[in-house]
Amino acid sequence: MSPIKLLIIALLLANWAPLSAQDERFRSGDTIKQFGKIAKQPGHQALPDGASFKVSFDVVNAAKPGAVNRHLDSAARFINMHTVVGVAPENLDLAVVVHGGAVKDLSHSSHESNVALVKALHEFGVKFYVCGQSAAYHGVDKNDLLPGVQMSLSAMTAHALLQQQGYTLNPF
Repeated sequence: MSPIKLLIIALLLANWAPLSAQDERFRSGDTIKQFGKIAKQPGHQALPDGASFKVSFDVVNAAKPGAVNRHLDSAARFINMHTVVGVAPENLDLAVVVHGGAVKDLSHSSHESNVALVKALHEFGVKFYVCGQSAAYHGVDKNDLLPGVQMSLSAMTAHALLQQQGYTLNPF
């Protein structure tokens, strides 16, 4: 075998081990079981008794073809992280505002994993808003949206209304 092939194999093997070790640190949550894998974090900042959250997520990047949208998955991760440390599910009020190319991830043409993720989040009570301006640009009609997804005038409008209702914006 040539030295170049050996080098390539060695590099691939060297990079594989940390990735597989990293995956073992994350597990499925108890609330949104299929999505939002989390890692234990001993010694984390204590949360006050009765902690509650009203959080909106801004999602603009579409998933790669056949993949779960990692920003939508972050909403599931937020839920799983907080319920595992004792935050009551009824104290988690989340909204997801989707614009740009990500609007297709909330349409019937989306990859089945995104459909299952949106369904699981919606069943938990997460609200979804699609930017009407991005939807028009990407040819997504109100009738194309998955169940539970609402068309907003724009992402800017949805965020402004959510802020008026006391939601904080979760930065990515």
